[in-house]
Amino acid sequence: MKRRIQTSQFLRQAVDYIVLTTAFLLTRQYIAAKGDVFLSNLNIFLLVVSLVTWTVTGTSLHLYDDYQKTTSYAIEFVAILKNVLLHVCVFSFLFFYFFKLYPYPRTFTLLYGGYLFTGIVTTKYIVKKSMLRWRATHHRNPTNVLIVGTGQTGMNFYHTITANNHFGYNCVGFVDDHSNAQINGRYLGKLSELTHILESNEIDDVIVALPETAKEQTAGIIMASERAAKRVKIIADVHQYCTPTSSMNLLGTIPLVNIRSCALDDPGHQRMKRAFDICLTLFIVVAFSWLFILIAILIKMTSRGPVLFKQERWGLKNKKITCYKFRSMKVQASEVDENGKFLQATRDDQRVTSIGRFLRKTNLDELPQCINVLMGNMSFVGPRPHATPLHIEARETVEHYMLRQMVKPGITGWAQVNGCRGETRFSGQMQKRVALDIWYIENYSFWLDCQIIFQTLMNMIKGDKNAY
Repeated sequence: MKRRIQTSQFLRQAVDYIVLTTAFLLTRQYIAAKGDVFLSNLNIFLLVVSLVTWTVTGTSLHLYDDYQKTTSYAIEFVAILKNVLLHVCVFSFLFFYFFKLYPYPRTFTLLYGGYLFTGIVTTKYIVKKSMLRWRATHHRNPTNVLIVGTGQTGMNFYHTITANNHFGYNCVGFVDDHSNAQINGRYLGKLSELTHILESNEIDDVIVALPETAKEQTAGIIMASERAAKRVKIIADVHQYCTPTSSMNLLGTIPLVNIRSCALDDPGHQRMKRAFDICLTLFIVVAFSWLFILIAILIKMTSRGPVLFKQERWGLKNKKITCYKFRSMKVQASEVDENGKFLQATRDDQRVTSIGRFLRKTNLDELPQCINVLMGNMSFVGPRPHATPLHIEARETVEHYMLRQMVKPGITGWAQVNGCRGETRFSGQMQKRVALDIWYIENYSFWLDCQIIFQTLMNMIKGDKNAY
């Protein structure tokens, strides 16, 4: 299996290198027709840079993961798009800072990016479909499995392997004390007949799909299977709670199933994210210090009260933090109604000041949260923290809400760039926001943070209809 995966990765990388080289040569041919040489030492160097960059970023973005991990082409498409955009950024950087005399740099970058995107998207789709079809029809030695258990767990496993022939499993039949109408005549007998069934059929693996309560039966199945020299695999009885990011580790001889895995559990990723936060925040504070001062002056000129607004919110591990913002509402404005319910900002909210409306629309009111980032109780990207009344209400009414507290809150987040910002007065709005936040936590990567920051900037420029 491992050798097959490595061969698949090598072939896919080789196809990508051919596409990169072809796209590069087509671009150079177009530029040569405008009066430049076709190839030079500099151009060969740029091709090598392109190949190396593609390998590093492609591996980081899981572009070459086995198809069992990335069954959806949509995931691969997003990784391709990110890779091409990174390529465009790398070449733009090189031409701007190091190779200013390179002929037609903009034409080269845009044309190469266009050729590359078209070629990679097309070949990736063809290669994936071809390899999956080949795996489904050319398994010379599929693994013959006997499923012990005709309940929901056993049926789920059966439907999974039959719907994905490229996994290389062939179901010989089912064994259980009770049959099931859904097994299409594959019922082979009761548990008491297991030894005879193992001897009478060509079986490689025995898949135990019994509930945790059936401990005695499981022990007997393992003993009978090993006597017949068959491998035994047990489907953990917690599978219904598992997510796509679940993992299992051994603590001594004790298997521990991690229901939800998060890349930010890794100290290395935590340090990288923290370093990125500090560098980006310091850059913003230094480069846009004039903007901080200008906003402060405008706030003081247009309404009475302090420049900064401080509010209690909740952060990592459900600990209280003080969140800083530019004040966008009148000082005397109440945060709760007559029933004590938290008042979220609404469209045409009379509590919002004239300058505050602009600040909220452009997200500039969030700039002082750079203080929170430097203090370490917030990150630049993460789930948005909520005010205490809204937080207390949501943790009791919204499913999985508290999973957001597994990471630091952010100034911007995946939910916000996907339209889930502003008030949540309608049913399901908060649940959708939480679902997007959890997706971010489970799929975090440095490149995803870069994408969210880029999308946030675009939303600031074009405006967000939910920002008010």
